[in-house]
Amino acid sequence: MSAGHAASGSILKQPKAVWAVAFSCVIAFMGIGLVDPILPAIAESLEATPTQTELLFTSYLLVTGVAMLGTSYISSRIGAKRTLLIGLGIIVVFAAAAGLSQNVESIIGFRAGWGLGNALFISTALATIVGAAAGGSGSAIILYEAALGLGIAIGPLLGGFLGNLSWRGPFFGTAALMAIGFIAIVVFLKDDTSGPDAASRPVPTRLSAPVRALRRPALAVLAGAALFYNIGFFVLLAYSPFPLGFDAIGLGLTFFGWGVALAITSVFVAPLLTARMPRTRVLWIALPLLAVDLAAAGFVIEDPTALVVCIVAGGLVLGVLNTVLTECVMEATDLQRSVASSAYSAVRFLGGAIAPPAAAELAHLISPEAPYFAAAGSVLVALLVVLVGHRALRRVDGAPEPALAEAEAIAVGDAT
Repeated sequence: MSAGHAASGSILKQPKAVWAVAFSCVIAFMGIGLVDPILPAIAESLEATPTQTELLFTSYLLVTGVAMLGTSYISSRIGAKRTLLIGLGIIVVFAAAAGLSQNVESIIGFRAGWGLGNALFISTALATIVGAAAGGSGSAIILYEAALGLGIAIGPLLGGFLGNLSWRGPFFGTAALMAIGFIAIVVFLKDDTSGPDAASRPVPTRLSAPVRALRRPALAVLAGAALFYNIGFFVLLAYSPFPLGFDAIGLGLTFFGWGVALAITSVFVAPLLTARMPRTRVLWIALPLLAVDLAAAGFVIEDPTALVVCIVAGGLVLGVLNTVLTECVMEATDLQRSVASSAYSAVRFLGGAIAPPAAAELAHLISPEAPYFAAAGSVLVALLVVLVGHRALRRVDGAPEPALAEAEAIAVGDAT
């Protein structure tokens, strides 16, 4: 059994604060796939090119990734609750503003602001859930990944049905749901910066802490793998609506199936696999499977039914990878969880920011199937990173770190 993997029997027995954060996580992750079913509609209504519409993902993910480098600095000074509330408030404002936009350039800009709020919320939410959940870090991470899966599943479905009425509908819907999440955090999450117990208050971290954390060999390997893996993730999510050619409801249902598949494997299959083999071995198996699935999508791109099968099958593999990579990050070092989460997530989201417009350009310059083949190659690069760096990942499998890696980790820890 993998080290640090907790039984999942207590996953449903959580404090109200954990459920409030998890509910807000579902809504936050809805924002990732929300625009998926309405990309063609936005392109048509606002006379935008596919590359311009893909920038709705890029501006959101790029700002999310860069801003995450500063979230641990902020949350360690003003507390998790205030950081979460500021993030949610920013999302409400910019989601509503996107719905009021009159051109695609404005939506791209407001999605960037949305990404800032998302950064403040997501990395802080993961650290909050892991710190407050019953049943250990294993149960907490599964709960977090379940929220991610549900959000990614519901986002396209809601986007499809509201987008069928108007492309503005999904943006207003998200703003309303985020406002509910805001209220839930206010009511149920305790303020961690007040009270008589000074020891329980967050320890301030340096602004440079996440960047310094990436010097840790294990975290650097995982972040590098996630960079290339996320390219495959977002090609499947953000580019696929264009070759499918479905309407908003059809796209919403397709990616709802994809998200449900992701949620199921992240909650049920990933724990079974990591209970029977080392986490790194799960990565060695799952990454090639994802590359094969993406390549298959390229070969069957002319057949919508076969392409839908590839998309949903990809969700099954992505659920395993998301959970196992997150577990690895939380177990790889002795850093504060918020710092590790910020460092890893920043690099991961930058990979997602690159993928959508690059896919659209590859389709335009080479062929419609080229983005899938490029994504498959990128996932194989992620596999190569994990294989080459496997010695640095001994800790995530429960083995002691090599002496050199341990000495480097201590040195970086002293510096941060």
